Amino acid sequence: MSASWTALLIAVVGVAGTLGAALLTQVRADRTKRMELQAAAEQRREERGHAEELLRAEQARQGQRESLERRRACYIALNTASRQYLTEMTNHLHALGRGDGVAASLENLEAARLAYRDSYAESQMIVPDTVSRATSAAKRRLNEAYGKLRKYAEEPSRYAAELEAMKDDLHQDVWPYVGAMKKAMRADLGVED
Repeated sequence: MSASWTALLIAVVGVAGTLGAALLTQVRADRTKRMELQAAAEQRREERGHAEELLRAEQARQGQRESLERRRACYIALNTASRQYLTEMTNHLHALGRGDGVAASLENLEAARLAYRDSYAESQMIVPDTVSRATSAAKRRLNEAYGKLRKYAEEPSRYAAELEAMKDDLHQDVWPYVGAMKKAMRADLGVED
């Protein structure tokens, strides 16, 4: 009986070893497959994270480009409007001096003033503080000059000397502020002189 038990024991150990080896091979294969799937999932997460990071960076660049383009359009409109406003003040001074075409020049001046006011109001929502300080200084000078001009224009014969002096005042007291505003806007846009 001992030989049969030994043979049976050897057979049981052989079968158990065979089954155990198959089971161990399957467990290891499953673990290897799980590790491969985890590595692939981690790689996909990293790739997705990198793609999202690239997308955010591109969106930020696009936002900066759009902001620059909005500021550029605003600066062009404001620069044009302020120069036209100042030009129309000068034209109105000349019309007052000639005594001819005063109504038409006043109408042009008012249209230029309104265009400037609208451009300035828009700029206050867009421009950075450094440019805003320059635009505010120019606005103050333009408005002061306009106020004087309107006052003097009511009685041009009484204020003839003031009207004559105002031509130089516009060039000396107002144009430099409009120029400083332009310079601040160009600097913000990165335009070098």
